[in-house]
Amino acid sequence: METSLANLYRTTLGRVDRVSYAGVVITMALMTLLVTAQVVTRYAFNSSIDSADELSRLFFIWAIFLSIPHGVRYGAHVGIDLVVSKLGAKNREFVFRIVSGLGVFLMAVVTYAATIATIDKWPELMPTINFTAAVYYIPVLICAFHSLLYLLWQAFAGESSVERGTF
Repeated sequence: METSLANLYRTTLGRVDRVSYAGVVITMALMTLLVTAQVVTRYAFNSSIDSADELSRLFFIWAIFLSIPHGVRYGAHVGIDLVVSKLGAKNREFVFRIVSGLGVFLMAVVTYAATIATIDKWPELMPTINFTAAVYYIPVLICAFHSLLYLLWQAFAGESSVERGTF
């Protein structure tokens, strides 16, 4: 079932994963550094970084939403398979592809809604720094689109496309 187009899609998805993974590492590092700096300034210098709470929350949101598609990749999401586990392999595969296709539709709706929200919030500024409040919505947009790409792959390639193993 692996065609050159499928290989190209999978390779591109792998590149998107590496960029996303780097984003998770960077945002977690920035959040850790900022919270550490906030603690040091508060206890050592009896001062505070005004934007520390807002920025650490923002970094956390980015880290979480950039991580979600990696869970989709490994099938590491909550699922109830009481009925599906009783099906034969062929029917289980059919249900998997249908559910993945429905997931594609849902992620397309979320991508659309996140795009609208990002555009809507763009003129607004964050309270403590002079930067657009849309940065809270951009990770949702990225997450939904990245998850859509994985679910599309899984709907096309089937249950065997879910990678098993460690994160």
